[in-house]
Amino acid sequence: MASLLLWQAVAAVSQTRVIAHRGFWDTPGSAQNSITALQRAQQAGVYGSELDILLTSDGVPVVNHDDVLGGMRIEDTPYGRLKDLTLPNGEPLPTLEAYLEQGKKDPSVRLVLEIKPHSTTNREDCAVLAVTGLVERLGMEAQVEYISFSLNICRKLKEFAPEAQVAYLEGNLSPDDVKRAGLDGIDYHHSLLATHPDWVARAHALGLTVNAWTVNREEDMRRLIEAGADFITTDNPLLLQKLLSEKKK
Repeated sequence: MASLLLWQAVAAVSQTRVIAHRGFWDTPGSAQNSITALQRAQQAGVYGSELDILLTSDGVPVVNHDDVLGGMRIEDTPYGRLKDLTLPNGEPLPTLEAYLEQGKKDPSVRLVLEIKPHSTTNREDCAVLAVTGLVERLGMEAQVEYISFSLNICRKLKEFAPEAQVAYLEGNLSPDDVKRAGLDGIDYHHSLLATHPDWVARAHALGLTVNAWTVNREEDMRRLIEAGADFITTDNPLLLQKLLSEKKK
């Protein structure tokens, strides 16, 4: 398995690393954001496994991409009404605590925690506080990284967990803007990095890291590897690992 790597401030000299998008879910018996998807990512030996987090109305962080599950809006629903809902593979909706406990079993795989935008800045602040508090309680600060489409969430993460590595997802800020915001990296859709081919080098010059999502075509993977992206988030981690292995030869 990949050894545990610390986030590098300037990673241009590092090999591109593989992040499994919502875990390694595209396998039999798995599902996006399931515990099984994390286990499969651990077995595949990826650098990191990404997951999505929402806060229930009573303050429980749960792992799910969509804000509505079983006809209920997660943010407006207490955990007691959500806990028995199942994912497509039959697993119950996982809490972040359960997900982190599984992650802790293999510290060689970093967990990339995406905190989803919430309805108000106050709810976002509550989500950040709940997530960072849980990570601290479990002693996993060195194993997690954070991403978000919400600039408010990213800034609050740096406020509540100053040593945490935080990257911005929305794509509406240049690397210079992200640096001025006090964040650590850009994590943009691969098409945006194709539109702005200078942003990888500019981000590295500013000491930022570069991740691209969600990259599933071989030609896009090859382009981003050649461009020097530090991380690539993909639904097909085995293909990306194969390409990176071939490049080493």
